[in-house]
Amino acid sequence: MLNVIYAVVSALIGLGILIVIHEFGHFIVAKKSGVGVLTFSIGFGPKLIARKIGETEYAISAFPFGGYVKMVGEDPEDEVTEVDIHKSFSHQSLAKRAAIVAAGPVFNLFLAVAVFLWIFMSYGVPVYTTQVGGVEPDSPAAIAGIQKGDRIVSINGQAIQTWEELSKGIKESQGKALSFRLTRENREIEISVQPTRKEGKNIFGEKQEVWIIGIASEPAIERSNPALAVGQAFYKTGEYSVVTLVALFKMVKGDLSTKNLGGPLLIAQMAGQQAREGLTSFFFFVAILSVNLGVLNLLPIPVLDGGHLLFFLLEWVRGRPVGPKHRERAQQVGVFILILVMIYAFYNDIARFFEG
Repeated sequence: MLNVIYAVVSALIGLGILIVIHEFGHFIVAKKSGVGVLTFSIGFGPKLIARKIGETEYAISAFPFGGYVKMVGEDPEDEVTEVDIHKSFSHQSLAKRAAIVAAGPVFNLFLAVAVFLWIFMSYGVPVYTTQVGGVEPDSPAAIAGIQKGDRIVSINGQAIQTWEELSKGIKESQGKALSFRLTRENREIEISVQPTRKEGKNIFGEKQEVWIIGIASEPAIERSNPALAVGQAFYKTGEYSVVTLVALFKMVKGDLSTKNLGGPLLIAQMAGQQAREGLTSFFFFVAILSVNLGVLNLLPIPVLDGGHLLFFLLEWVRGRPVGPKHRERAQQVGVFILILVMIYAFYNDIARFFEG
């Protein structure tokens, strides 16, 4: 029972952070753009706590999976007095409206960058050099005489400096023997290695065959390079953004099972697991969730921020806004799609629970 409570509390804290940052993005850009904000709510439904400061009511509502910012004149059909037209969302320029809508997902991506940066600045950046951290027994590398601690400096005369370059050279060998130059105890040695084909799985669980020689990396931790930490924070955010889009595309295409979709139960379970492993693991998980939230919200689906941006794009191309009837129908379709996805994700959660 305590584990369940711990998982739920961890999930609520994690989701709460993401929602606050997302809605704050909309809120602050709206304020800076001169748009009036009537409500800033964390959660949907009945308001549990509410306090009005100036023209804005700040609230915590009953259902925590989401939030909203209600602006003056947000709906083009809202009646806006002559006095409030200057701060009406619908009466702002197209660029300002697009910036306000895009701010939510963009702030989620910036949150991921900030969390990754904090982790890398606090604990260092793993740097994967070409130093061999381990050799599998009876592997091509072991047969050729490669030893733990060796540093590979070139492949077929091509100088390499990173593990990525080493891995790429082996994968692209197509099974042809490779000439390695490596350093061992201040000596340079030439070794010929014959890669072998091995079946493995990529990050999406798909089977694939790759060429390997049977060595493992030995990462070094770089703690004194802020520029490297900043670069890696942006790189990780971009990497997880691409992975999110590729995974979604593979699900739609049918290459990846939709059983991988998870809902609130899976999020709670994973949040609890990561929180038990420590603060760093928990916030790393929050950063990945923040990337997912930011990227998915930018999808061109009506109701999502990306759907609103799509309407703005059509407005820019056509020279006039999309009609309210067309917008309403599109949003109904968007709501229907989201409800179906949420039901299916929740079904997956329950199925995973009973399958153990």
